[in-house]
Amino acid sequence: MEPSNSILAGKKILIVDDERDILETIEDILDESKIDTAADYETAALKIKNQSYDLAILDIMGVNGLELLDQTVAKEIPTVMLTAHAVNPDSLMTSIRKGAIAYLPKETLSDLDELLERLLLAHNRGEPSWKLVFEELADYFNERFGPDWKKKDHAFWNNFDRNYQVSRGIGERLLHNRKILDKGI
Repeated sequence: MEPSNSILAGKKILIVDDERDILETIEDILDESKIDTAADYETAALKIKNQSYDLAILDIMGVNGLELLDQTVAKEIPTVMLTAHAVNPDSLMTSIRKGAIAYLPKETLSDLDELLERLLLAHNRGEPSWKLVFEELADYFNERFGPDWKKKDHAFWNNFDRNYQVSRGIGERLLHNRKILDKGI
């Protein structure tokens, strides 16, 4: 058997979801990675506090995923928000503001490994992962939210579209980046 060329191979990934079948499905999809799971906020918060991860995948509903996002960002863990029930423009914008590298609907699970591969490659190269999300899922968001869904929050999206590189989420992650903090920047 040949060694994998996947960026996900051997990565330590925390998956947090209150649905056991979702946890098992993601574990199966990411079988080349070292998977750690949590089915509730308390367990996840302890794991984030006490362990190191290359990536976190957080459900929004049922586990207080947006609060966990604050903790993963503070520990410099690239984090993907994965949700079904909270798929809406407000939770998408909150995920961006808090520093997630992506926001994926659970309907994309069949492509999760491919999406994560591209997202982590972009993230590791310092490229805007959100640009990739919107390129890959534009049709999904437009169908789910309506064709003019960004108009309600025009100022946010106008600013965001103007500059993917300096989005508030990236700025938030930089506030916790030890490489920058150690230099006194």
